Amino acid sequence: MDGDRVPPPEVIDTLRHEPRGASWLTSVGATARRVAERWGLTLGAVLPGGMVSLVVDATTSAGTPVVLKLQYPHRECAHEADALARWDGNGAIRLLDHDRDDHALLLERCEPGRRLSESLTGPLALEVMIDLLERLLVPAGAPFTTLTDECERWVASLTAERGTYFDADLTDLAIEWLGDLAPTQRDAVLVHQDLHGDNVLRAHREPWLAIDPKPLIGEREFAVAPIVRSCELGHSRTEAVDRLDRLSERLGLDRERARRWTVAQTIAWASGSSIAATHLETVRWLLAEG
Repeated sequence: MDGDRVPPPEVIDTLRHEPRGASWLTSVGATARRVAERWGLTLGAVLPGGMVSLVVDATTSAGTPVVLKLQYPHRECAHEADALARWDGNGAIRLLDHDRDDHALLLERCEPGRRLSESLTGPLALEVMIDLLERLLVPAGAPFTTLTDECERWVASLTAERGTYFDADLTDLAIEWLGDLAPTQRDAVLVHQDLHGDNVLRAHREPWLAIDPKPLIGEREFAVAPIVRSCELGHSRTEAVDRLDRLSERLGLDRERARRWTVAQTIAWASGSSIAATHLETVRWLLAEG
């Protein structure tokens, strides 16, 4: 990779003010070259996408188009490779190789790679999501983080930030619901907790494939949260509630638990987000449905 080839601006903006992030940004180009040599890759263009990774088009020595992804090491991506390996290409992009020491993933390339949010909205997009969820929600255990453990982190963060990003009453509600929901879960499946309209790509092997999981082990009702709030698929009260209703009905979910998970996780995830105001609208719409 050329010496001036660096992560795109959104990655740099996310990491450059963190000491560990700045160090990673400085070294990631050399890491890419080292991994490419080891795996026999010819590197191409840097791709836009993830907020904390360098994603590069590449070609194997056999001429196969692939993607090299170098992750900035952080908790939410720690088991991305394990999730992709567990799905083994069934509804998700296929993992071809993985180097844990360099946090490098070799992935199949989705072609043409157009995002679902750029192609479909409304009921058609939701049908794609339902089809993917039916295949992605599979039993799993170690090494994945549990939703219960993640809820403890969210509660601690929300408590420390109370009233900073959202009204204190919303923060308190999220803390209350997380405390109620986590210990009363009914099943344990592998959940892609960031499955929204920009994380599903058009592909040849299957019509659509999910990318960029931030995997957890938790109940099925939690899995719909990122889809319900996926403003990329349509942002109005009618559309958000329709997604909640249709997902709950088609997947046989407890609608009220799905609604509460969506509200609570949206508040936890949206703190400090550049689109917090948009997420806040979704939260208000869902609260009005209670």
